[in-house]
Amino acid sequence: MVKRWRRRQRSATSRTDDTVERHLAEFVDTREGVEAYVEPRTMVTETTLLLIAGDGEWTRRQVPSAQWASDFARRHKIPSYDAAVSGYPDRMRAWNRQKAAERKNIDIPDDLSGL
Repeated sequence: MVKRWRRRQRSATSRTDDTVERHLAEFVDTREGVEAYVEPRTMVTETTLLLIAGDGEWTRRQVPSAQWASDFARRHKIPSYDAAVSGYPDRMRAWNRQKAAERKNIDIPDDLSGL
């Protein structure tokens, strides 16, 4: 009997976790004053990790678990909060307002025929 040795393939979930972790790590590494907000699973969404930089810029990604999110924050030496308890910092709302105002002020040419 010949046994076939197969390399165990990583699951799609595992590959997704790697992609998410790379994105979050890049955010932490390229911004100042980043804090982690763990958003618990709800009836509508899975557990997410919201990273908020010192200037209010933010990114959110679905993560495997709240423990995974806490471990990520610990590994990257950033503070971690339970978003359901602490809420979100004002700087995030201010950043969102600023970006919305910038979008409203985009000049759109009257004549779009050249597009």
